[in-house]
Amino acid sequence: MKKIRTIKINIIFAIIVVFIFLCLIFKLLYIGTGHVVVKGKTLADFASERDTVKKTIVAPRGTIYSKGKEVLAKDVNSYTVIAYLEPSRTKDPKRPYHVVDKEMTAEKLSTIINMKKEKILGLLNTSIKKCDSDGKNCEKGVPYQVELGPGGRGITELVKDQIEELDLPGIDFISSTKRYYPNGDFLSYSLGYARRNDSGNYEGEMGLEQYYNDDLTGENGYIEYQSDLYGYQITSTPSIEQKAISGNDIYLTIDTNIQMFTEQARTKLEESGLEWATVSVMNAKTGEILGVSSSPSFNNNTLEIKSYYDPFVANTYEPGSTMKIFSFMSAMEAGMYDGNATYKSGRITVDDATIKDWNYYGWGTITYDEGFMGSSNVAATKLGLKLGRAKLKDFYTDLGFGTKTGISLPNESNGIINFRYNTEVASASFGQGITVTAVQMLQALSVLGNEGTMIKPYLVSKVVDSKGNIVKENKRTEIRKVFSKETTDAMIDLMRGVVDGRARMSTGTGYSVKGYDLIGKTGTAQIASPRGGYLTGSTNYVRSFAGAFPGNDPQIIIYVAVSKINKSSDIKTAVKQLVKNVGTYLNIYGASKDKESTTFTLGSYINKDTETTKELLSSASLLPIVIGNGNKIIKQYPSNNVTLNAGNKVFLLTNNGDYELPDIKDWSRNDIDTICKLLNINVTFEGYGYAKTYKYENDNLEVVLETKYTINE
Repeated sequence: MKKIRTIKINIIFAIIVVFIFLCLIFKLLYIGTGHVVVKGKTLADFASERDTVKKTIVAPRGTIYSKGKEVLAKDVNSYTVIAYLEPSRTKDPKRPYHVVDKEMTAEKLSTIINMKKEKILGLLNTSIKKCDSDGKNCEKGVPYQVELGPGGRGITELVKDQIEELDLPGIDFISSTKRYYPNGDFLSYSLGYARRNDSGNYEGEMGLEQYYNDDLTGENGYIEYQSDLYGYQITSTPSIEQKAISGNDIYLTIDTNIQMFTEQARTKLEESGLEWATVSVMNAKTGEILGVSSSPSFNNNTLEIKSYYDPFVANTYEPGSTMKIFSFMSAMEAGMYDGNATYKSGRITVDDATIKDWNYYGWGTITYDEGFMGSSNVAATKLGLKLGRAKLKDFYTDLGFGTKTGISLPNESNGIINFRYNTEVASASFGQGITVTAVQMLQALSVLGNEGTMIKPYLVSKVVDSKGNIVKENKRTEIRKVFSKETTDAMIDLMRGVVDGRARMSTGTGYSVKGYDLIGKTGTAQIASPRGGYLTGSTNYVRSFAGAFPGNDPQIIIYVAVSKINKSSDIKTAVKQLVKNVGTYLNIYGASKDKESTTFTLGSYINKDTETTKELLSSASLLPIVIGNGNKIIKQYPSNNVTLNAGNKVFLLTNNGDYELPDIKDWSRNDIDTICKLLNINVTFEGYGYAKTYKYENDNLEVVLETKYTINE
């Protein structure tokens, strides 16, 4: 039998253990009842005034650039001036972190933020009632901080820099951003706009801003720290920060000069009144959209929008006689066309309908070539019926009608090319009873510049992330071969006859521009009535012009469509001006412009000698614009690591505060906008292009712009 072992516990040891345990409980009760003081406060109060704060760092939205890297849409910084009034912020009297001398602070700030000294001083002397947590024992105190408004709200980077140079204790800034469109009413529908949503983030609501919202939106970061009762970081406590990642930048195919020309053409169309209009210019070889403007337009900064749908991609309409370009080519390609064959013009009966030429009586017996140049509905009807419904519809389908092009813009429409009966086939051959969009017309017209191969139109050339990597890229895209070179060559010759007046009935002679081999086709389509049939009246038409130049090898395609214009002759003036301006700018009829311009990557010139930097930039074929007479540079634009082409301006702000506006005659709108931001000048523009005249008074600049090239009527 095993013996049971017993353990004897020393009574003294047990007493010691119990004593220690009681001491620990007493200590916890002592701390919990508020007897421990940390930084002058009980532990309970100290803990209640500490909190872990996690603040979102909003990522900058990506920038939208033109073909020439001009900024079209960007985030800009704005700042609000604040003053810290709480004396406890200051730990070392020699380094104050709150406003100490309120009189002096108000005096100096009043010269910069456009507020009277007395108003600022009143804000700095603001007092509040401070009470215990139970609402008792109240006393007069100062707020932790105050906002110095209205003059200190929404200030620019330059004004912020000027305030920082004063080195005023307790003065700080709250930064924010806003979406800004430097050119105002310019490429409005295509750019669209973005504004803050309920979460405080920018969100695209129209145009490219909407279509590429996910790309433009960056990845927010955060900062996490221990805060005091007022939500501010406690001095000497660590913080955790995750930096924000900027959104992707978008580079367009838009050439800003050609865009100015399209805006000018659109403005001309608007002079006599219209319902809507769209003007577009495309590179015939690549499909790049070089310029596009639609009416009614709007300023992307102020958003006075009459219609949220872009006529270029969203409006569907019956195209009228410009469709004869494609019905005639379809007959040619099918081997059913003889341009020298004759027919009786004027009218034709199809089933129970009578189809008439636009002038009702025709031109007697004429050739089919003459019928095209005179825009004969009877000629188109005969060819359409000869082709038959299936073949004509197949050609229209191959040309992309009835299907979205897939261009990078929201709300693109399909259009409708359904036709079944003979009368519908006849109407479809001259552009009635079917609907298209302007971008579809551009795409179909691309066959003229590519020997019958259709090219996809595109507006965005590439998307680039914050590290400079290309994440998306668009290039010339061949969709399909629709016509032979023989067919497109024959059509180019017919379209030349429309404009040069070769036939006595040619409809496009009013579009002829001396010295320019412009080919084209006019279109006039009745507008369908919502009650059936068509609207009546002299203005109830969609009038259009489809053209290309130079005719011997089309480089540029233009398309203009206008609904309910009061003065149709304005279309001719607008088109001729557009052709002349684009042709002159691209030097299509002069010396080659294929040579690439010299480029130079900027360094940082801050604190560098002014004259030395000026000589360096000049030797690189850049144009340094020195602001002030200082010997050192304190600010530059563009910043370092930006690559510029020869002839670009570089703005250098010097350490002499006596700044003057230089002569800005012939400067671009973008350059004028830049220097006005640097000098804190309010600027308004009239027109498009480059500075023709300007008036500068009391920090307000009024500039009249004009394009470099204008047609001589």
